[in-house]
Amino acid sequence: MAENNTQVTMNEELLHDHTSTPPMGWEVIRREFARDKIAVLSLIILMAIVGAAIASAFFIDSQDAGIVNIFDRFTPPGEKGYILGTDEGGKGILEQLLLGTKNSLIIAWAVTILTAGFGTLIGLIAGYYGGRVDDLIMRVVDFLIVLPRIMIIIAVVTIVKRFDPWTLIWIISLFGWMGQTRLIRTASLSEASKDYIKASKTMGTRDWKIMLGSLLPNLSSLMITNLTLSFAGNIGLETGLSFLGFGLPIGTPSLGTLIGYARTPDIIENKWWVWLPAALLVLVMMLSINYIGQAFQRVADSKQRRG
Repeated sequence: MAENNTQVTMNEELLHDHTSTPPMGWEVIRREFARDKIAVLSLIILMAIVGAAIASAFFIDSQDAGIVNIFDRFTPPGEKGYILGTDEGGKGILEQLLLGTKNSLIIAWAVTILTAGFGTLIGLIAGYYGGRVDDLIMRVVDFLIVLPRIMIIIAVVTIVKRFDPWTLIWIISLFGWMGQTRLIRTASLSEASKDYIKASKTMGTRDWKIMLGSLLPNLSSLMITNLTLSFAGNIGLETGLSFLGFGLPIGTPSLGTLIGYARTPDIIENKWWVWLPAALLVLVMMLSINYIGQAFQRVADSKQRRG
């Protein structure tokens, strides 16, 4: 009888340990998104937008989409076979919207990866070593970060003769990594003073292994949040530059170019189909990315996890 009671007690303890063990990996992501319906909806919307933008490259010829047809000038949606109407040159808004979304997403994602990678590396070095290394790096960062970023980008874009989307990516990235550096540097200074970092140094672990293997993973929550905000911000930056005429080269579809059509009262009021779809799409993408980023932040940071 005593053996049976002992066995029952052991089974209950094992069951309790199993149920109390926190979920890991993809299970954490699945549970967090299951609790946040807005994040799930945002993820579905964003995936649909990205999927449509990628698929457009296989079904829409960019050269054909750029052909001017003055006889179809400002055709309203639903007429002459144009689902979203046409612009001043008779070019289909739907085709330009899909191609422009693809271009804007590629540029924003490339800029986000480049600035996050370089900014994180410099921030880790400054925060980990501190002292004179930190002072030298931060003086350079402080000088660069106060420069008028948009004005410099516009000036460089104007000077550069051979201009393409990759040129724009490198120009934006060149002046966009300082914020990431300051953020990671501040967090690294605090994290580098903790005991587990000191213990790794005492054991003779190489500095780059400590920074990448121990220090960097503990900054994941902060990095995910900043990465999400940077992605949304870079979409807005590219759209704004194209709106001003200093973004993608002339003839290359862009969301900013479509929004830029809204410059006269007549087009804003009477020809809304030219600019409104692009403006709404930018708004929806930024909101979706924001909600998805909040969900991933709660996944990475157990202190902020709901439930």
